[in-house]
Amino acid sequence: MAFSVTTKCWVLLVALVYVSFFGFKFGNAHEDLPETGSVDGHDIPQTGAVDGDPAQIVAKALLCFNDKFIYSSCEESYRLNERGNINVPPEYTDQYCNGPCLEETHLVLTCIGNILSNFFFYNKATIQDVRETLQAGCSYTSERGDFNVAEHIEADENSANKAGKSILFGFMPMIIGCGLLI
Repeated sequence: MAFSVTTKCWVLLVALVYVSFFGFKFGNAHEDLPETGSVDGHDIPQTGAVDGDPAQIVAKALLCFNDKFIYSSCEESYRLNERGNINVPPEYTDQYCNGPCLEETHLVLTCIGNILSNFFFYNKATIQDVRETLQAGCSYTSERGDFNVAEHIEADENSANKAGKSILFGFMPMIIGCGLLI
């Protein structure tokens, strides 16, 4: 009986250690692999496949930044660019958030998302990252006027690391409890 409890505890301990070290990579895509949803001309379901050459799809998404029907009123220096930057000085925040620039930037993001939903800007930001940065930059909080997408992504990554540490420390009482049963 004591042997089976000890064996169960060791199996649990090994599983928890494995998950704590390797479990945080689940769900992360490998950056060097194609994500077109097609292998040897055969479509793979539920992978976001779209007819056409991947280079043409990306080129079409990039055209959204220069579409005269989308960006018609916003000054070019304040527009979202392919690098994922929104260059809005703090003193221009009210005009940006209450004028046509914010709406036109959302239209550009929608245009890109309709063509390529998993689009990444050059700074590795996603469409959702840019939307969250816009929301924070136009909010009436301490983040108002801060349209730095890279800093916003970094802050999200830091909070994700803290969550991972919290989970790891949540497993510690289970391991100690298992050790007490031995």
